[in-house]
Amino acid sequence: MDPTVTLRGITWGHTRGFVPMVATAQRYSELHPGVRIQWELRSLQAFADQSIEALARSYDLLVIDHPSIGEAAAHGLFLPLDAHVPASFLEDQARHSVGQSHPSYTHSGHAWALATDAATPVSAARPDVLARHGERVPETWEELIALARRGLVAFAGLKLDCLMHWYTLCINEGAEPFTERERIVAPELGVAALQALRELVEACGPACRSRNPIAAYELLSSSDDHGYSPFAYGYSNYARASYAAHPLTFGPLVSRQGRRLRSTLGGAGLAVSAHCKSSASAIDYACFVASGEVQTGLYTAMGGQPGHRRAWLDDENNRITNGFFRGTLSTLDEAYLRPRYAGYITFQEQAPEVIARFLSGQLDAASAFAELDALDAAHRKGVLDERHLQQGGAR
Repeated sequence: MDPTVTLRGITWGHTRGFVPMVATAQRYSELHPGVRIQWELRSLQAFADQSIEALARSYDLLVIDHPSIGEAAAHGLFLPLDAHVPASFLEDQARHSVGQSHPSYTHSGHAWALATDAATPVSAARPDVLARHGERVPETWEELIALARRGLVAFAGLKLDCLMHWYTLCINEGAEPFTERERIVAPELGVAALQALRELVEACGPACRSRNPIAAYELLSSSDDHGYSPFAYGYSNYARASYAAHPLTFGPLVSRQGRRLRSTLGGAGLAVSAHCKSSASAIDYACFVASGEVQTGLYTAMGGQPGHRRAWLDDENNRITNGFFRGTLSTLDEAYLRPRYAGYITFQEQAPEVIARFLSGQLDAASAFAELDALDAAHRKGVLDERHLQQGGAR
């Protein structure tokens, strides 16, 4: 290990993304006095759709979204961890994956990041507010729409989130997106999913279209005006009495057309830049953060949302989060894995604009679907991840 090493890391700007990284960096430095780790922030929006090539040139450690993996693999941006980390460690990570979190960072035969954070859209409720209005947590799409029309639903309807919700509704209509070579999904299914999305957005009102998951949870936990969020990327922070004024109760998604909705996997992985000049220290720190012991203990205690399954089943972690982890684990296990072909991030940057134009009435559903399909075709160019194709997506 180098006697004096300074590593720079980039993560995203929320307690869940930043504080556990700072805490683990501090503890690692205490255990390895010759290593100093500095963490910096980028926005949640940038985390979701920003190209990582420039970041990999500027930082040693990167907290990333798994759809970036195709770009990273194509351009050699990260170190292949399987070439540097003991096989037994990666086997433990695979055995304790939360849903498809661990394999989501594997591409072209290599592991490019460690799944240090796991998330997918889940439901959240204020049972006290619902009871005050004579309501309960909805179980079906119809009950959700009725609750929304009463003004009690805080929906995360920002355009990027709506793209993720559209994937969920496509699956509910009968097919996972991106599993066919020639089209994103069958047109009739894609159009029906868009129409269902518009039904919910219209029921929730225009304010929802400027709201990301954090804003939805801040609204739910800080006031008594809303009682339910149907699907937004889960944040265990808002289930903690030490964090939220009114802790939320998190759970599964509603059923639609007789089937439970499946949400779209998110979370974050910790990667080491191929440009890192102190890669041994960076890799060792990444393994420290991803280890079952740290994930279950320090990482979760500091507001993190771990990627190691042991942490999700831990009694203490569930006690401090009002049962968040056990209450949402099945939803994580069922979550849909987005494609990771090299052009997907560009699609994800551009497609929300089409969704926004549709929801604002500038496009009808058929025209919006045609634009989404054309964008996918333009960026995919026949290089859809073969593993994703063969498996029909991930469950």
